[in-house]
Amino acid sequence: MHVEVPDSYRGNVVDLLTDIEQLRVEPDQLARVVIDEQSGIIVMGENVRISTVAIAQGNLIIRITETEQVSQPGPFANVGATTTVPRTEIEITEGEERRLGVVNAGVTIQELVNGLNALGIGPRDMITILQAVKAAGALQAEIQVM
Repeated sequence: MHVEVPDSYRGNVVDLLTDIEQLRVEPDQLARVVIDEQSGIIVMGENVRISTVAIAQGNLIIRITETEQVSQPGPFANVGATTTVPRTEIEITEGEERRLGVVNAGVTIQELVNGLNALGIGPRDMITILQAVKAAGALQAEIQVM
């Protein structure tokens, strides 16, 4: 692959590479969850995200919190930049108290599914939960039922 350097970047290729690295690229593939209700199969793409939503099922409580932490290079480091890094914590409890669990924005579907799997939630209940999250407008994906 060859890149032709525009005249405005002649002698300053580093700026060109920096501008190329910062380009936003929109994926052509939609985030999708495919569900086969008869067999209980759920297939999810990696781009599926969940907006803030509250979930309660029976005596299941799910709390997913994401906090931003600052990450800095070491003192006198010549490379690196100060950035914020998301730290996600998942807390799942199953008890007698029946409360509503809040799932915060930016949580991946994988994190939610991992939490549900840890409690032994079966595919059929998971399908129902995913469809309810979509109906609430909090699932950032298309659901395709087979």
